[in-house]
Amino acid sequence: MSDAAVPSIDLAVEADGWGNGDDLEALVARVVSTTCRMARLELVPGSELSVLLSDDARVRVLNREWRGKDTPTNVLSFPGGDEDEPPFGPLLGDLALARETVAREADEMGIPFCDHLTHLVTHGFLHLFGYDHIDDREAAEMETLERQILAELGIADPYGDDLAIPADMESETSR
Repeated sequence: MSDAAVPSIDLAVEADGWGNGDDLEALVARVVSTTCRMARLELVPGSELSVLLSDDARVRVLNREWRGKDTPTNVLSFPGGDEDEPPFGPLLGDLALARETVAREADEMGIPFCDHLTHLVTHGFLHLFGYDHIDDREAAEMETLERQILAELGIADPYGDDLAIPADMESETSR
């Protein structure tokens, strides 16, 4: 994959408790780069992705405004353009993650926070390109790709039988 295929990432940390900004930037960049390569995403040179690391209160407002659901969720994806036709970009879209929900889900599943964050960034980023889990076929395709990407990143299968997936692991695409 050439450098032109990797988007620039605008990372905003809006809430406390996320950890070191440099480490977070490196994590998001690694996830995005690996996902672009493994999903064979064709991007417009100079493409951009925005990632907001916030809290439950902020994500709850976004979820209510854009999806009509008055509750926080782990990750929201806001596509920036037509996700059906490559090349994608230049504005790929926005991801918003809620720290308390991410931490609670990681605890419930008994996995490291960083592993769950990696999964959610992968999951949310794939939503920007039309991947979804509305029906069983789409869910199987998306989950298979997520498993492959996460394995490449050294993260255990998040859908494995030995993990309890939280009921609200339904991070949806918003328009």
